[in-house]
Amino acid sequence: MRFARARISRLISVKATGLKKIFESRHFSGLFFGALLLLLVLLVGTLGYRYIGRPTATWIDSFYMTFITISSIGFGEVIDLSQHPYGRLFTIFIAVVGIGSLSYLFSTLVALLIDSNLNTALREKRMEKQISQLTGHYIVCGIGRVGSNVAQELHKTHRPFVVIEVDRATLDPWREHHPDALYLHADAADDDALRRAGVERATGVFAVTADDSHNLMVALSVKLINPKARVVVRLHDIRNTQKARRAGADEIVSPDFTGGMRIASAMVRPHVVNFMDKMLKSDENLRVEEVIVRAGFPSTPLGQLLPKSRDYLLMATHEQGHWRFNPSDDHPVKAGDAIVILASPQGRMAVEKILKA
Repeated sequence: MRFARARISRLISVKATGLKKIFESRHFSGLFFGALLLLLVLLVGTLGYRYIGRPTATWIDSFYMTFITISSIGFGEVIDLSQHPYGRLFTIFIAVVGIGSLSYLFSTLVALLIDSNLNTALREKRMEKQISQLTGHYIVCGIGRVGSNVAQELHKTHRPFVVIEVDRATLDPWREHHPDALYLHADAADDDALRRAGVERATGVFAVTADDSHNLMVALSVKLINPKARVVVRLHDIRNTQKARRAGADEIVSPDFTGGMRIASAMVRPHVVNFMDKMLKSDENLRVEEVIVRAGFPSTPLGQLLPKSRDYLLMATHEQGHWRFNPSDDHPVKAGDAIVILASPQGRMAVEKILKA
């Protein structure tokens, strides 16, 4: 029942937004002018044909004659134009002005429909259907300065994701640059919004809004619905770390703290910072990635499992809390191990196909 009420509320909100966009559109005044001009043509035409066809022409005949002229239907004339020397000239005038007015009105109406996005409800319904088919995806809660960078990274590395943003003024500019992205205009802390984003099937959730308390609510809501989903929380105040942990955050990132460390490192150890930047991000879309070996995977020598490839470079393995850098080809790979590689998106997906099959 609550879900039905929420759905009805969303539809009402969408329709209200659509009507608001109609009245705010730059094409609305043009539509009003076109309709007024068409009514004027119909009025002048009706009066003119009434005068030309007097005394036998009725008001209905005169209006009908005007309508078939400007709509170019081509039915037979119900008023004898030969009774007046300027009858045919008047018809030509009405046809030119009327057809022009009708064309202008139609084109303005089409532009208004496109500009006001009256099909928003239909597009959102189609988008929710696409989201319902996702599995193993990510959810980005908040698409501000931090969230947009998170979404950009997911896009570059070919990872499916859904954006949840409650502020339309923030969401719309981002949508203009990412027309194919999946999104929900909703509050990310709302259980219904998270379910619509497929949180039960999601691999992870980024709680990266500008409000620490809101991010804590997002983390708590996610863990109550899907305890297995990994949650990364953005915090401004590092003192909220313990609260975030209790709310269910698996990882906590403070842009202020991390940014300060990055600035200091850029000054005192610039070559190290440059090296780390290259390791984490390159112009060729190479990234340091990790792939977890699925449960039940048989122990297999690394060289047999992952042969040399231009799409990925094996860097290390993480096994039971211990790192092994540059492992040999005969090193066994077991279920639960983390394989760290430098790879392109295609290389990462190839390794995932081998280790998670």
